[in-house]
Amino acid sequence: MQAWQIGVFTSVDAGLGVHLDVAQELGIPTVQIHAPHQATRTQAAADAFLTRTKAAGITVTCVFGGFEGESYADIPTTARTVGLVPEETRAARIQEMKEISDFARILGCDTVGLHVGFVPSDRSGTSYKSLIEATRNLLDHVAANGQKLHLETGQESADHLLEFIHDVERSNLFINFDPANMILYGTGNPIEALKKVGHLVRSVHCKDATWAAPDLRGKEWGCEVALGDGDVGMETYLRTLKEVGYQGPLTIEREIAHDRERQKRDIGTAVALLQRLKAQIL
Repeated sequence: MQAWQIGVFTSVDAGLGVHLDVAQELGIPTVQIHAPHQATRTQAAADAFLTRTKAAGITVTCVFGGFEGESYADIPTTARTVGLVPEETRAARIQEMKEISDFARILGCDTVGLHVGFVPSDRSGTSYKSLIEATRNLLDHVAANGQKLHLETGQESADHLLEFIHDVERSNLFINFDPANMILYGTGNPIEALKKVGHLVRSVHCKDATWAAPDLRGKEWGCEVALGDGDVGMETYLRTLKEVGYQGPLTIEREIAHDRERQKRDIGTAVALLQRLKAQIL
């Protein structure tokens, strides 16, 4: 695959990301997809989706899992409900991620991803240790499907994410780096974080955001904005990706599904920005 192919986040049926026809209209060659609901994680649904992507010349690069009951209403709610961390839903979500891995295999995709959630800070605590064991269990299933698992950044500092990956001790665990999430969650400077974790980055999001007020970072959300309008610094971001040796797709994510016209317009602008920066940097 050519280095730094443009991508976009889309969906089979779950309503997240842009519609596939937008990717086709904009001439975008790769997509990450949000996994469909259980009822449509079928061979027939996979065949239908692959027929559409093949016709559009689009390659699926990662299938992302998400779960019923997750809420990003605010940072405390996110910490309580998202990913594999909440203990009361963990077993069911591990099982669902295994099914999503199986669906990704049907799609011919060798990568699945998710937000693991707010990893407990106490590495000696029972909650942390049980999360490690659950993640290993999932990774072994993913490996049996010939796949890698990518954890999306944002909810931990770069240092704690590296600690978690080290403690899991599995060779198929990597990172989907989202620079805007570091700003939105207030967990660290995204460029500094990328330099720390770059050796494990196998997929990325191109997304932008502005910081919350200094006294509110980590307590209240920053604000997601159109690519190039925020505090990430897209030229510096791409130059750092080159520095750490990343050559995979540049997957645009614009999380304003409630405003499809603006979303489509912002993604078109993002494509133009990334193409211009690629020409300068690669």
